[in-house]
Amino acid sequence: MFHRHVRRPRRSHSFSWGSVFFRCFQVSPTQNRFKILFLGRDEFSCDIFRELYTSQDVWEDIHVATNPDTHLGHSPLKALAHMLSVPVDFIPPQKPDFKHWKPPPQFSSIEGPPPPNHVLITASFGRILTPAQLELFKPSRRLNVHGSILPAYRGPAPIQHAILDNATETGISVAQMLKRGIDKGPVWASKQIPVGSDATFTSLRTDLAAHGGKLLVSVLRDMLAGTATSTPQPPESPTSHAHSITVADAILDFATMTAEDVVRRHRAISHQRALTTWMPSGIRLHLHDPTVTHAPPKLSQVPGALIYHKPERTLVIRCARGTAVAVPRVKKERRSLLEAREFWNGVVPHPKLLVDGELRLIRLEEGDTES
Repeated sequence: MFHRHVRRPRRSHSFSWGSVFFRCFQVSPTQNRFKILFLGRDEFSCDIFRELYTSQDVWEDIHVATNPDTHLGHSPLKALAHMLSVPVDFIPPQKPDFKHWKPPPQFSSIEGPPPPNHVLITASFGRILTPAQLELFKPSRRLNVHGSILPAYRGPAPIQHAILDNATETGISVAQMLKRGIDKGPVWASKQIPVGSDATFTSLRTDLAAHGGKLLVSVLRDMLAGTATSTPQPPESPTSHAHSITVADAILDFATMTAEDVVRRHRAISHQRALTTWMPSGIRLHLHDPTVTHAPPKLSQVPGALIYHKPERTLVIRCARGTAVAVPRVKKERRSLLEAREFWNGVVPHPKLLVDGELRLIRLEEGDTES
């Protein structure tokens, strides 16, 4: 049961961080549980939404907006919302059309200022909200759950870039969305999370989402009680922008990447992009499940040199600084996945592809060969 609170004026206090001064703002309590519009799309969104849904002390009404199903697959958040009997609104499938999208009428047809118990929440939504869409909610009621300790790893792919950078810790933040940046607003709460040496995108995403759901609910409870405070972010991020993962991020350069670099890249992006190299003939080759290994003595020191290692039933590839990776499966473009031995048996009958009994993989730019 929720008791009525006397509405108090907004309070603020200042503190210093080094020579920079920040101002923390505290929100007034709200008299009613929240009416929430939740925007998301993937498993990260789903894990956070589950925690929010089960915390029914913070909301009286909840609505989901997400992508529709496409020929590429079903929308995970849509399926979860339907299973929980939560209303679902679909956004336009094409990104340029999203700027014309209006939230459901209970959020977009309000006359006067936005109600204080209306809350917008995004988590891995994949769309940039317009000023008109944000203005349907009070500034302090525009929340984004971001997979990093902001301002680090601002951008759409914070989890992948934390792994690529070999970070030993990252975290989760609940921040206010600004019109000039969805991940640049004041931070309501954050929590540091260690990154395991063998962490994959999937394992780290699951860990961050579990903490993120609880952190979000904690912020909402504090908002209801009038005890929530936010801290403005420093203007500059200590890391580079966490840009979306592209085909270029999957291209391997064995002359500069060590075996550890290759395996780390696989852990970070293989759920989106298969690691890519090329055979001497220009045929693209995708490497699956690489691991760091000790190279057999007969493998040369030439970066990209590849042989079949019968005892381990893997392809062994020379990388930078004398390191090597073992690859159990590969896939040539427009072909099915092959075990290492099957692939090697297809190479051996073509001696022109071999140099001293090795296949020499090369690096091409994406535009240099047919996709």
